[in-house]
Amino acid sequence: MSNNTGEPFRYDAEVRPGEKRHIMYEVGESFLGDPIEIPVTIINGVNEGPRVFVSAAMHGDEVNGVKVVQEVADRYDPQELSGTIVCLHVLNVPGYRSHLRYLPIYDRDLNRSFPGSENGNEGKRIAKVIYDRFISQCDIGVDFHTSTRDKVTIFHTRADMSDPAVAEVANAFLSSVVLDGAGSEGMMRRVASENGIPTITIEMGEAHRYQPAMVDLALENLHNLFAYFGVIDDEFESEPPWQRIVGSKEKKWIRATAGGWVDMDWGPYPIVEEGKSVCTISDHFKREEHVVVASFTGLVIGMAANPITVPGQIVAHVVSIDEDDRKIIEEIVDEQGYSRIGTYHWMGRRVTPKEDLRRSTDEPTTPDEPETTESEPERGTA
Repeated sequence: MSNNTGEPFRYDAEVRPGEKRHIMYEVGESFLGDPIEIPVTIINGVNEGPRVFVSAAMHGDEVNGVKVVQEVADRYDPQELSGTIVCLHVLNVPGYRSHLRYLPIYDRDLNRSFPGSENGNEGKRIAKVIYDRFISQCDIGVDFHTSTRDKVTIFHTRADMSDPAVAEVANAFLSSVVLDGAGSEGMMRRVASENGIPTITIEMGEAHRYQPAMVDLALENLHNLFAYFGVIDDEFESEPPWQRIVGSKEKKWIRATAGGWVDMDWGPYPIVEEGKSVCTISDHFKREEHVVVASFTGLVIGMAANPITVPGQIVAHVVSIDEDDRKIIEEIVDEQGYSRIGTYHWMGRRVTPKEDLRRSTDEPTTPDEPETTESEPERGTA
């Protein structure tokens, strides 16, 4: 006799306990009247438990999360789950096909369209189907994003930490840097959280780029979240070893003061110093140089990936830190490398003191060669 206690997952069909199903689900129509379908994987565990959705490509050019969701859909076996994992591989299929952030033609932001409307514009109609069929059936959500085009962001979380249920999800994901806030009206995570489905957003890396180090970290943290909430039977951590929760007044966008070429001056750690240069902007002849100065000491959580700028463009996104935060960040970079907290590439000075020491000790040394002496020929021989 089976001890399985799982329940079917229903959208407008049914996925039985112990079943993994891959589907292409229609959420709208194209200009030719063809169906717009999003790829979905539903892994319904044999045992009862929470239902967790993981989603990606809300913005069509943000692809790191697509790989995360693909790996989740492949790795987890419904025979070993208590609960359900709903994998929404690509939410914005028109944008994904076009390599564009927004829904094409009218540039509608799908992430300002929730919970959607069956009588609204195309974005609201797509959002309505996604929300009603899948999001609303879940208990917890993790939505993966990257920075926008020509910018890059470190691995961090955005969550409403004033909501205890949301904070629990953020901690279970081992979120070290958290930008605290409910989010804008129409954001999926805000709507879901307000409706009792605590949801967090993970920002990681750069648009149009696949950054494996970030994907691996996301998968590690998701595995911990699944274990914490009992979806899988494994050990877990209840909270990250270090966390910086950033309020709205503790962060700042630093903008270019002139047009030209940007040389980042911070480094080797991703930290800017109060009163010191964040970057120098110069013309082609280096006849004019403009230094952009940090107004406080902070962690660089985002930056321009394009070294060409004009006045007013963002060059860095900085959050304030104290001396304890600073020591921990430096330790992470020294011990685990910048990719653990940061990005696949970055524009600051690269070599930390520890790396410099390691390089010098790893360089092969050539032993001193003995002095060569010519022996005199023996007398009586040629």
